[in-house]
Amino acid sequence: MTSNGHPPLVPFPLDGLLRRIDHEFATRTRIFDLVTARFFDVSDGPDLSASFLGRPIATPVGPAAGPHSQLAQNIVLSWLGGSRLIELKTVQILDELEIGRPCIDMQTIGYNIEWSQELKIPQSLEEYVKAWMIIEILRHWEPLRPLLGDETGPMVFDLSVGYDLAGISTPEVAAYIDGLLDASDTIERLRTQIPEPFAEFRDLEFEPRVADTVTLSTFHGCPPDEIESITKHLMTRHELDVVVKLNPTLLGFERVQTLVNEELGYDEVRLRREDFDADLQFDRGIELIGGLLDFATERGRRFGIKGTNTLVVANHKGWMPDDTMYLSGPPLHVVTTTLLSELDKALPGLLDLHGGAAPIQVSFSAGITRDNLANIVGCGIAPATVCSDLLKPGGYGRLKPMLKALQSAITAAGASSLGEYVSHRAEGADGNALAAYAAELHDPETGAVYRKAANVKLPREVDHVLEMWDCVACNFCVTVCPNDAFFRLPTPEGAVTPDGEPLEARQQYFVLVEACNECGNCLTFCPEEGDPAMIKPRLFTDRYRFETDTAGLQRFFIAPDLSATPENTTAADADLLTTMLRQEEGAPYLPS
Repeated sequence: MTSNGHPPLVPFPLDGLLRRIDHEFATRTRIFDLVTARFFDVSDGPDLSASFLGRPIATPVGPAAGPHSQLAQNIVLSWLGGSRLIELKTVQILDELEIGRPCIDMQTIGYNIEWSQELKIPQSLEEYVKAWMIIEILRHWEPLRPLLGDETGPMVFDLSVGYDLAGISTPEVAAYIDGLLDASDTIERLRTQIPEPFAEFRDLEFEPRVADTVTLSTFHGCPPDEIESITKHLMTRHELDVVVKLNPTLLGFERVQTLVNEELGYDEVRLRREDFDADLQFDRGIELIGGLLDFATERGRRFGIKGTNTLVVANHKGWMPDDTMYLSGPPLHVVTTTLLSELDKALPGLLDLHGGAAPIQVSFSAGITRDNLANIVGCGIAPATVCSDLLKPGGYGRLKPMLKALQSAITAAGASSLGEYVSHRAEGADGNALAAYAAELHDPETGAVYRKAANVKLPREVDHVLEMWDCVACNFCVTVCPNDAFFRLPTPEGAVTPDGEPLEARQQYFVLVEACNECGNCLTFCPEEGDPAMIKPRLFTDRYRFETDTAGLQRFFIAPDLSATPENTTAADADLLTTMLRQEEGAPYLPS
């Protein structure tokens, strides 16, 4: 729940999302505020295709299960940026979580207190099917062909579920999984919502099998027998191929403490031995992985591991409200790479690395950036999923430079495909590119960017209090919002504040409250003093939510005729907002 006791997110209907795509592309040549220069054409450059549990994917990158893979518009943005593996946000039986706010802290290396979906289970199912349908429509939409190419390449929606067998085996979660294995009923119901601009696609043949793989999130403290039972349940009851996401605690308390606090210099990070003692231990992990591989092989299923979940630490900052928080970013990258290297040694010939064809799929999620993606996937690890980097200015637009950097590395190696590049890296590292890369990370010179000294710079600040109208117009609130809740409109010529002062900024910024879960990321990166989610005009399309909101002062209810009903503000403010909406020829950002 948000600070008002409301559900944190209200999904927008399919017709509203598609109408916005059509209007925004026609008037601004962008989609969900992502400029077309950041759309990625998979056919332009070296072949980046990879395999995930035997399924082809056109690129080895996608959003991690988190804030970038929860709403339909988030998933579409990830796809436009070049993602072809979408790890859907983790779904569990508890779907009315009380998550503290703010819940994301990307001031330096990255911390959060989020953990699973903020939607009801049926809402999650519908959001993922909506995203699946929108992407299929956009694949066939003629205006995008010059930008995305004739072939956008295969993609995979990967389920993520947690956190115990009792919850996963409930009828509610089982129905959710089955509903993605065969989404026919949901597709047929949503098909009627496809609006006139896309009427030609109402009879499009949408593949009903939206997802048939799952990454199991073994959250901290999950017993090994429970992990084993859940994996076997998913393979037998639902006939899914399964990746088990490991925790960085598997490396052991002493090793992680030495790495994070001493070697990397993050001496402020507070690790707790009890968190490690309560988690899966390394030797038992090796035994578990081997046993699950045998179980999968006997049943004709595929099995993999993923490194890793975030690292559980004590909250030493006090900015987020919980006693525990979860570390991500640069230090986690080093811990996770080290862990996978140790697992490779302990499981010789079993991990699918080094350009070989070993039986255990290995994927990665820990501090992936433009500068290290090629190093990770060059080790034969794919896909690599991203979260922290997409929470920084640029947002989803950071995906294309990431993929372009990977293509440049492939070309520089004299290869023409990702597969050739992996082989090249293995040959140059005596057959073990992962061990060589881990050694680079531990070297004080080659691994300098992962140390504390390189990650202490705070976001830019200016000495000015944020106000409802006008600001430095940095656009950060738009790009760092994982939910695409912020948007901007051009300032009307001659516009003035209620006090008669002329508006000077070229753009004005607004927040769609139904898409804002008060995560705090815009507050972190706004250079002015204040919380954009509360200070900028807060727009509502739901009358009840508008009338019961108490969080922000600048509240407007947008009626179907585009009038703005003011509350706790002046009529002049409402008139100005209405003028800006009307000049946009139908307010493409606001679903009817």
